[in-house]
Amino acid sequence: MAVAESSPRTAEAGRPTPTPADAPLKIVVDDLHVVYRLWITPPTQAAKGLSRIKVRRPIPQKREVRAIRGVSFVARQGEAIGVIGKNGAGKSTLMRAIAGLLPPAQGRVYAEGLPTLLGVNSALVKSLPGARNIELGLLALGLTPAEVAEKFDDIVEFSGIGDAVNLPMRSYSSGMGARLKFAIASSVPREILLIDEALATGDGEFLKRSAERIQRLRDEADTIFLVSHSMSSVKETCDRVIWLDDGLVIADGHPDDIIPEYEARFGLRTRKSRKDRRRKRRDRNQAESQGAGDEQDATDSSVEAEVADRSRRDDR
Repeated sequence: MAVAESSPRTAEAGRPTPTPADAPLKIVVDDLHVVYRLWITPPTQAAKGLSRIKVRRPIPQKREVRAIRGVSFVARQGEAIGVIGKNGAGKSTLMRAIAGLLPPAQGRVYAEGLPTLLGVNSALVKSLPGARNIELGLLALGLTPAEVAEKFDDIVEFSGIGDAVNLPMRSYSSGMGARLKFAIASSVPREILLIDEALATGDGEFLKRSAERIQRLRDEADTIFLVSHSMSSVKETCDRVIWLDDGLVIADGHPDDIIPEYEARFGLRTRKSRKDRRRKRRDRNQAESQGAGDEQDATDSSVEAEVADRSRRDDR
């Protein structure tokens, strides 16, 4: 496992505060392997005529997919850890293994507390209004009816869905649904919170509110894992990044050290690079337009000179 070594960092404005190096351990992942066992039916060749009668259905074959391969790391109390990687890297599998939802084929996961995977999908019903789903989600998280009533208004305000809280969830956009799920699941403090792609569809204002809430959870001595493809979300909310690729840990360190390398590896387009490319494209277009204009002016001048020369010859 590659670990990015860096000197102690101080808190920056608008950035998460660093976690003390001597903070208590909350999660220990030791040589974790997770294997999916699948039964796959091989494709058959198309049969014609009477040969179709003789064709037998192929026998399914067992296949093993090694989703996590020898992952090891520790997480301390108060840390907010971003987990990044391309699709299929094993991020969600790792979260489910830490939460105890997937058994390891090899290795162990030790937790000081109960890891909770963000997600109340099993308790939400799309045909019911958002208000009823808030009640069901909070009850599923173990709150009493009195606690549900106390947190209701805060969840509606935080999610920003407004009057749509009285509409069925099937009428919500993907962003509205994601914000409501995050608001419900993050309203209850947890010792170890695992957030999988919950911030992917939020706008800038929601990302800011989410970062503030995650910082508040960290201040309450929680350990947080955030899986996201949004590097801005990771930078705003996390003080550490684990980079997964093909079930392996590629790097583990501070976001300022890992994210630029990750973006360069996969050719990702950051906001700054997009602005730079647009400026270069605009300058290039302006230069081409100016060059075309100069060339046209030169052509017009040559034509006028030729016409004047002919006129002089005719006069003679």
